Amino acid sequence: MQQLDIEFGAPAAAVAAAAPGLSAVLDQHAAAVRDILTVGVDESARVPLVVLVAGYARGLLDHFAERADGFLAGPPENWHDADWLQLRLAALCAYAAD
Repeated sequence: MQQLDIEFGAPAAAVAAAAPGLSAVLDQHAAAVRDILTVGVDESARVPLVVLVAGYARGLLDHFAERADGFLAGPPENWHDADWLQLRLAALCAYAAD
């Protein structure tokens, strides 16, 4: 998670601080993550948040790597052009930090 935050979370948050549109998109992704981890995971209240977040991140990365024949792009050069996975990973980092 620390590496994801370095590559996705912190840079996206820095850009979003000055870009309300990006901030709103990240907030929506973070809300979706929260709902998935609290409502979509049985007995999630019994599992430490760090475990839920790490498991969700691993699942995302594995799923996208499988679909992309093992290739996953890193963070975008311009956060305003970020794809769904990049935004979701950034939002996941923000959610984990809260």
